[in-house]
Amino acid sequence: MSGRYGEHDPEHYDRPRRRTRPRTKERPRYDDAVAGVVTTVDRGRFTLEVDGARVWAVKARPLGRKGVVVGDRVRVVGDVSGDGGALARIVEVQERTTVLRRTADDDDPVERVVVANADQLVVVTALADPEPRPRLIDRALVAAFDARMKPLLCLTKADLADPETLLVTYRSLGVPWVVTRRGADLTELRARLAGRTSVLIGHSGVGKSTLVNALVPDARRETGDVNAVTGRGRHTSTSAIMLALPGTGAGRIVDTPGIRSFGLAHVRPEDLIEAFPDLDEMTEDCPRGCTHGADEPECGLDEAVARGEADPERVQSFRRLLEARSD
Repeated sequence: MSGRYGEHDPEHYDRPRRRTRPRTKERPRYDDAVAGVVTTVDRGRFTLEVDGARVWAVKARPLGRKGVVVGDRVRVVGDVSGDGGALARIVEVQERTTVLRRTADDDDPVERVVVANADQLVVVTALADPEPRPRLIDRALVAAFDARMKPLLCLTKADLADPETLLVTYRSLGVPWVVTRRGADLTELRARLAGRTSVLIGHSGVGKSTLVNALVPDARRETGDVNAVTGRGRHTSTSAIMLALPGTGAGRIVDTPGIRSFGLAHVRPEDLIEAFPDLDEMTEDCPRGCTHGADEPECGLDEAVARGEADPERVQSFRRLLEARSD
């Protein structure tokens, strides 16, 4: 017996040979399985929250190649005590309510699930040091609208620059925002996060890990500085992790590694327009195949603007997101 696994460890056993597999099609019912939430994923091992305790688990073989990501609600069997050396098995992944996806670039057909079952996407961006990247903000908003998640702009380092310069660009989209500065009170941000599962994304150096440490004092997320030459931050978070905010019912946040690109190959124009019901109803008479872009000759959005039924700034903002999708 290998010294790596114990006698009762599920990974000790080799995959059954073809002639030794059971002929029955019946599968275990797992009536004794308990519910849990995936908080971290690390090379095939999963950390779960089960009844307030931290439990380590592996994926059961019948799940095959089915992906399990942070935020997944699962059912587990085995040792869920959370004691040292204890290991449970994930036997079922429950249906996801939302899925935040991205691709490596706009030509990549492979979608990567960032997190499951979150209901708010918090786009963290610094007002200076490093400079804001509106294109990346736009693409993150597109991903949020496509996933039917509520977006929230979190502008950091307001002591270095005026937030109004950036906010004027997003006001017409109706995206809510909070402004923070180093050492300031985070009451407004906590109120926006309360009772929700929120995903924090942003490029490196914007102060995301600093925010997480302030919101969850026990998180101890590593922070880094911005490179004075390149103007880019150093990656400090290497994997996504779900953390419970202090207080009963205060919600959860998911800290993610810093991003430098957000591929949107999976987003279709017809799905994006549905996130704007007021604009969507104005496109009913659009020609078939209309993308609702600025270069479409007979788009219903242009006709609505001409009739005074649509806000030109809102239409322009929507089309900016549409451009960001394929930029």
